[in-house]
Amino acid sequence: MWKKSKVTDKSAEGQKGKKFRSKVPGVMITQYVEEIPEGKSHPDFTRKPIALTIQEGKCGMFKAIVMGEPAPKVTWNRANGNIDDPEKFKSKYDEASNEHTLEIPKVCTEDADTYKCFATNEYGEAVCTIQLNVIEVGFKKKKAIAKSKEELEASKPVAFRKMLKKRGEVREQKPLESDEKVWEILMCADKKDYEHICAEYGITNFRGMLTRLAEMKREREEEQAQFIEHISSLKHIEVNADENATFEIDMDLKDPSSRIFLYKDGVMVPYTKEMEEETKHQLKRVGKKYVFTIKNLDPADAGLYSVDVEGVNVFSTDFKIPPVNFAVKIQEVKAEERQDALFQCVLTGPMDEIHWMGKNAPIQNNDKFEITVSEDKLIHKLLVKDCQPLDAGIYAAVAGIHSCNAWLVVEVDQDPANKGKKIARKTTQAGGGDVDLEKIAKEQAEKYKNDMEERMAEAKIKAAERGAADAAARAEKEAAEAAAKTARKAARAVEAKAGKKAAKLKAKAKKDASGDVAAGDGAAARAEGDAAAGEAEEDIVVSMDESDEEEEATRTKRVRSGPFVPDMVIDDDEEAPNEQPEKRRKRTRQGPLLKEENVGKTNSDGPATDAKAKNRKAKSGGGARPAGSGVSADIGEAASADEASSADETDEPAEAAKRWKRTGRTRPGVILQETVVDPGVHFNLGLSDFTAIVGDPAEIVCKMSKENVDGVWYKDGEEIEPDDVLTMSKDGCFQYLKISKISEDYAGKYKFEADGRKTEAMIVVKDPPRFDPEGLKEFMVPIIIKKGQKATFKISFVGRDPMKIQWYHEGEELSDNTNIKIEHAEGQSRLLLNKLQRKDTGEIKIKLKNDFGTSEAFAKVIIYDKPTPPMGPLEIIEASQNAIDIKWRPPKDDGGCKIVNYILERQQIGRNTWKKLGPIGPEARYKDTDVDHGRKYCYKIMADTEMGTSELMETEDVQAGTKAYPGPPSAPKVVSAFKDCITLTWIPPSNTGGTNILGYNMEKRKKGSNLWSPVHPADDRIKENEFGVKDVIEGMEYEFRVAAINNSGAGEFGALSEFVFARDPKKPPGKVLDLKVTDSTYTTLSLGWTKPREEEGVEDEAKGYFVEIRPAESPEWDRCNTNPIIMTSFTVKGMKSMAMYWVRVVATNDGGEGKPQELDNYILAMPPPVRPKFTDQKIKSFMVVQAGNSARFNINFEASPWPDVTWLKDGVPVSKRVTISNTEGASQLLIPSSEHSDTGIYTILIKNIVGQETFSIEIRVTDEPKPPGPVEVDENVQGTVTVSWTPSPDEKRDNRLHYLVSKRDSSKRTWHTVADRIFNNKFTACNILPGREYQFRVYAKNDMGSSKPSESLKWEIKGKREKFVLQMPESKTCNLEHPPKFLVPLKMHTTPQGYECYMSCAVRGDPTPHVTWFRNNISLNTNTNYLIANTCGVCSMLILRVGAKDSGEYTIIAENPLGRAECSTKLTVND
Repeated sequence: MWKKSKVTDKSAEGQKGKKFRSKVPGVMITQYVEEIPEGKSHPDFTRKPIALTIQEGKCGMFKAIVMGEPAPKVTWNRANGNIDDPEKFKSKYDEASNEHTLEIPKVCTEDADTYKCFATNEYGEAVCTIQLNVIEVGFKKKKAIAKSKEELEASKPVAFRKMLKKRGEVREQKPLESDEKVWEILMCADKKDYEHICAEYGITNFRGMLTRLAEMKREREEEQAQFIEHISSLKHIEVNADENATFEIDMDLKDPSSRIFLYKDGVMVPYTKEMEEETKHQLKRVGKKYVFTIKNLDPADAGLYSVDVEGVNVFSTDFKIPPVNFAVKIQEVKAEERQDALFQCVLTGPMDEIHWMGKNAPIQNNDKFEITVSEDKLIHKLLVKDCQPLDAGIYAAVAGIHSCNAWLVVEVDQDPANKGKKIARKTTQAGGGDVDLEKIAKEQAEKYKNDMEERMAEAKIKAAERGAADAAARAEKEAAEAAAKTARKAARAVEAKAGKKAAKLKAKAKKDASGDVAAGDGAAARAEGDAAAGEAEEDIVVSMDESDEEEEATRTKRVRSGPFVPDMVIDDDEEAPNEQPEKRRKRTRQGPLLKEENVGKTNSDGPATDAKAKNRKAKSGGGARPAGSGVSADIGEAASADEASSADETDEPAEAAKRWKRTGRTRPGVILQETVVDPGVHFNLGLSDFTAIVGDPAEIVCKMSKENVDGVWYKDGEEIEPDDVLTMSKDGCFQYLKISKISEDYAGKYKFEADGRKTEAMIVVKDPPRFDPEGLKEFMVPIIIKKGQKATFKISFVGRDPMKIQWYHEGEELSDNTNIKIEHAEGQSRLLLNKLQRKDTGEIKIKLKNDFGTSEAFAKVIIYDKPTPPMGPLEIIEASQNAIDIKWRPPKDDGGCKIVNYILERQQIGRNTWKKLGPIGPEARYKDTDVDHGRKYCYKIMADTEMGTSELMETEDVQAGTKAYPGPPSAPKVVSAFKDCITLTWIPPSNTGGTNILGYNMEKRKKGSNLWSPVHPADDRIKENEFGVKDVIEGMEYEFRVAAINNSGAGEFGALSEFVFARDPKKPPGKVLDLKVTDSTYTTLSLGWTKPREEEGVEDEAKGYFVEIRPAESPEWDRCNTNPIIMTSFTVKGMKSMAMYWVRVVATNDGGEGKPQELDNYILAMPPPVRPKFTDQKIKSFMVVQAGNSARFNINFEASPWPDVTWLKDGVPVSKRVTISNTEGASQLLIPSSEHSDTGIYTILIKNIVGQETFSIEIRVTDEPKPPGPVEVDENVQGTVTVSWTPSPDEKRDNRLHYLVSKRDSSKRTWHTVADRIFNNKFTACNILPGREYQFRVYAKNDMGSSKPSESLKWEIKGKREKFVLQMPESKTCNLEHPPKFLVPLKMHTTPQGYECYMSCAVRGDPTPHVTWFRNNISLNTNTNYLIANTCGVCSMLILRVGAKDSGEYTIIAENPLGRAECSTKLTVND
């Protein structure tokens, strides 16, 4: 079972400080000091340990890497228990990798717990919590707990009666105990699969299973809700055609960074994600779909695969690998259009079904595909019906972890007569006829049978060895128990003798007593006797006949008098062979219930005796009880004295046998050592399910291990009696049940039982649609009628209702209308077609379908009509002065009948009359010899059949005897070229000049010459359209031209041929050299290469090149250029983006094409790899957005291949509120309605296989600030007042908020700013004059603007009037010249990056000094980035936007003729 660990979280003892979370998820840090010195740091995890789920007995290991200065000390702890045992828990440290490891060599269930890893130094502590979950093997703990509970219940006195009643029910009712693997499978299985899963794993309490499963699902959903929003579309593991296994999950994680773990049989297995190194297990994520792939399958991959999210199981799937392979794989099939194609294969072992795939899609039984399996389940076939060109492709068969595939090639009908027509369905079948599959399957079945027999023999040998070992162990145990029993008997005998001696002494003392005293003593003796009776364990057996309606058995009730002392119970695990299991004994006892003692069954001397009877006899001292006491005779026999004679001892085994027979508590006779015996009759071949069609014979058969074995046949639990239809027979080891003509009454579950063994099978009776054979033959006879007539199709059928009946004409379904009537009756259907036209000729199909299958029948209807007119164009074979010979094409449609004659009429141009030339026969040609030289004639031609005469075709005018020269032939083409002969061929001219072509003239010309010369004598013209020119000179280059000759003479010469050398044929060139890719884009590819080497007599010079490409998924090469190119470079266009291609170049010359040269590797249609970089010249790094408005940020980049674009906010993926839009070379971040929580640093990460690039922008979402609170004015120093105010409510959430103070006095009545960029809540105003009223306003300001002002009350300093005394000073000569002196020095400044900075100071000097500003000893007076001013001795400098480069030391120097003064300050810029 999955043992979950308990989570605890104890705070660190003895340490106090501030706690906060680490950047590493799941790590809590406690800092002991307020400020950490420079160069020091608190501990933290760079890699924390991960939760572990592991099988019991395996080695568990937690690994962690920590950091901190000074180096932290790492310790481990667990929530429940300690880890002090050095042999069980080993803590290690690897200096090379800086890894701290906690190793648990052999994990057990008690180790499941919550573990903590502590990293501590003097400045703080980092804590990480991990869980260890342990999968128990064998469920020992669960069984032990159940057993202890049962013993506890049994030890309670109240439950003793219930325990006795349930003694016989233990074997019938099993507690629901199944492997935890079963529950993991059931949790993720469909409800329809529950039954066969329970049957496979032996779960019989189906209702209990459903109850427990519902509880487990509810608990699982609660656990999953912590990490998963939604989970659906659980697709169990399947093997595809690539021999890889995949399973899929659709789930929406609450945190995209949640960790996903994969387990196999409880052991975590590593896997890789996309764009990483490939391993055996892979995870591919597409949106919310997670696809796990297992590659390079082998039998060891079978097991239970589980997927966990942060330690919570979300999906489990059981991967079973049947031990089968392909003995015969499927082969390529070439089928004609509308023909059926058959794929077939043979397995090495029986399998109910295999998976078929067509063009990477699973195939099921339907109208298009038919999947069949042989009776021995070794031959599997796939029939592709009515093949169309779209059906061509790769088909695959998958069995277990093995697969095979083959092509289906569909050859399209090239017959021009069928062009535009729908081809009729062919009844032939392609494929499946080359191999004797039955013979191979028989060999495989025999091999499989031999393997199974060998395995059974090995299993029997192992079972015999185990049985012998168990028997030896039992013999040793029984010998030990017998020795112990003998010792106990001896002890009891000694005790009995001592009791007898004491009784005699007691009796003697009683005789000496007086009568009265004797009476008193008698009472005491009776009391003592009662006590003795209480001490002696006496059983009183009362015979009771109790009628029980369920068991109908006789019970014996045993009543025990006196106290209940420890009893010795004989083990009754094995019942007597003659005892009826319905009989039970009910035992009740009087007195307290004490513990029973098991003493075993036998001793070494002979049969077991009733130890309990002997015990009672020894304690009671012997003697029989009177009949009136209610003690039965049996008990009296059992309680015989221990001092019985040897004769009585001789009868003791017989009495023990009686007691054994009566009680079923012991076994008579000596228990012999068990040996492995022959298992008896068993089945070598069990019954197999059988599917039959109503009316067909059916047979099921099984094979026994022995002959002459009689058995009984059952149907649905009832014994079968043979009749005229159902018979049972036996042939050697085979048992047959045959049904000569099956009906639905014979459907059901059949069972054959013999010698306690049984086998079952189902007979399923189907009643699919079927046609009457005689009616089908009549239906398939073509119907031939004339145009306008009607045709009727009628057919009878049988099959179970409801039945769907459909009629088709040339594949199109028919329905009732004016000319179509469809009638259905019981067992038949009729189609009536009225007013048929010639175009209605074609195939008629009826399709019947019910719940058991589909059946089709085909017929043809042929409609005759008169032919269509003959077709042109008219071909003039001869138009001489003596005759006109013309030829035409037959009608497009002959109306279904053979053409008997053509009827011609002729008209001489210029006349109005037509002359009938009469029928001329079926040949489409006529030679008119009754013509006048130079006259023109026109002809009307009609076709005549038995159905009538066609419409006429009127020809163009034909002139007899005119000079009409033929047109030019095509350019001659070189057939072959040698040093003494060049052979050429050409195509005759299309314009023959109205007469036959009589021959051809050919001329030649050397290259560079203008002189043409004939190649044959003038009176010996060329008769054919091919000629070998022998009048050539070796090594010269020639070109040729040809003119046609007819009765009128020679026509014009045609186009010139290509230049050709008079030399022997060249050798094809070799392979091109240095083939490489020079450039590429997503749609083009540029290649370059070097000419192939020339080797005389082997490889000649290349004259051109062909470039060919082949997509990875296609087996055929496509040529990119139709004509050879001369250049050694080429650009392939029109490629698919990111598609995979193979590329090669073929050199060619006059000798043919050379061998192709391929690139070493495939290429991807993509530009050359480019490291991602941003292309915008200026990119904003700071943005202010008012709350509620949208925030949009666009950025452009370039990268190849297409990169993965990721947006992060403060280092974590952005939330769903943020919309990311990625296009080619650009990305956009959009916040539709911004909130204050959207403030942060947004980072875009662009990553591809070459590298990655990042850029960050700070987006601040704010609003117009709220005004500050009440303003108070207070005078602390004479001449100054302190203005204070309550902070604005926005100050806490806006760290850039500051204040502006303005002042107004009674003399000016205007407001002017006295202070700005105040980040605290006080301001001291100077130069406050008495006698004036002052009023102050305070504004809150941020990046969005200013708030409304908060005003103070009017404030006034009342001045004291003093007596004015005027004292005239003495006049002195005043010299105001003095060197420069700074009255107000520069102040230190610390400014955030992006803000403005204002520096000012006051300097005095006469004459007016010259002021110069410096930064890091560089003059700034000429730098336009700094605004420098000097007004009345107040020197100021303003930096509008402070950057990191502005930090440093600033110096101002004031100079005049009398001296020089200098003042410095520092500017610190915060990030």
